[in-house]
Amino acid sequence: MFQPRPLQSDQIRVLVNAIHSKSGGGVTYLRNVLPLLAKDEDFELHLYLHKDQLELFGVIEKGVQVHVLDFSNGFLATLLWEQCVLPIRARRMSIDVTLSPANYGPLLAPRTIIMLRNSLAVAKRETRLFKRLYWMGLTLMTILSLIKCERAIAVSTYARKVLTFGMEKKFKLKVPVVYHGVNTEFQPLNYIKRQEFLLSVSDIYIQKNIHTLISAFSLVREKNPGLKLKLAGKAIDRGYQAEINEAIYSANLESAVELIGEQTTKKLVHLYQSCALFIFPSTVETFGNPLVEAMACGTPIASSNTAAMPEILGDAATYFDPLDVKDMANTIISILENKNERQRLGALALERAKLFSWQKTASQTASIIKSVASSG
Repeated sequence: MFQPRPLQSDQIRVLVNAIHSKSGGGVTYLRNVLPLLAKDEDFELHLYLHKDQLELFGVIEKGVQVHVLDFSNGFLATLLWEQCVLPIRARRMSIDVTLSPANYGPLLAPRTIIMLRNSLAVAKRETRLFKRLYWMGLTLMTILSLIKCERAIAVSTYARKVLTFGMEKKFKLKVPVVYHGVNTEFQPLNYIKRQEFLLSVSDIYIQKNIHTLISAFSLVREKNPGLKLKLAGKAIDRGYQAEINEAIYSANLESAVELIGEQTTKKLVHLYQSCALFIFPSTVETFGNPLVEAMACGTPIASSNTAAMPEILGDAATYFDPLDVKDMANTIISILENKNERQRLGALALERAKLFSWQKTASQTASIIKSVASSG
């Protein structure tokens, strides 16, 4: 049984609720920020995650106390644990701050900090009933959590704008912006010759807009018949994965498009370093970790001109309309035909990447936690 801390201790006891961090940016955030927070002697960190998540997090920093949950990993069971069991456990443990790096967290836990990182705009494009119900539920929980929490960390100014539901001015002080960082393993290697393939990296959801990229790639191949496209990422939405497979088959691109799945950091670095061009076709991103990874590798980038992409990339990319197949294709062709432009974009990307570091993210997060803990 957990023993409450001695009253004379002045450490801030933080419960990190990682139950929603199952893929993508949520896992990347915690894997990079937790080790840095653990080095801060002001914190006593308690990480709560499900047994099914252990492999995702790998070896966890020594300074983090891990609490492994073992229950049916379904929606209702998770909701019950988070909203009922966690608040009771947090108070028994004399938790000072509850950090939930997701749009919503436990409404009754002590001094909760949430993270506005999942765009809700995809709900407008979703036609499947059960998916629409999911997004409606997520929207409701985001609103309730935003009202109840002490702070809501936004991963971009775009995220703060769209996830405060038209009340950005009202919530501005409550919602600080803290950008994600980039792992130092992502760096350029000048002696690697860039190869004749395009790269796109993202978990597979409908909002990632991969089907449009495949249509655009079909047009690009008319001028570049030997070109390949590699799609790296975990297939989260199996229904959408099937649509992508059908799009590849219909366009006769089976030999040109490779779905290579989730990659290790080492393999991702090599892919960024060796591709001719990185393509980011997503429509509703609030940050986009692959963007800073590609920039840190000095990779030329073609990206959607929507959501948070212009904020994160600045002038270190060439933009296209993500819903316009011809515009996407023409943008890609234009960059591929101009070696000097690719070199220019790569240099701008490297410079832009210097704005993002996990050390900065962790430092800003630590300051927010301490501010909330001292607020009474």
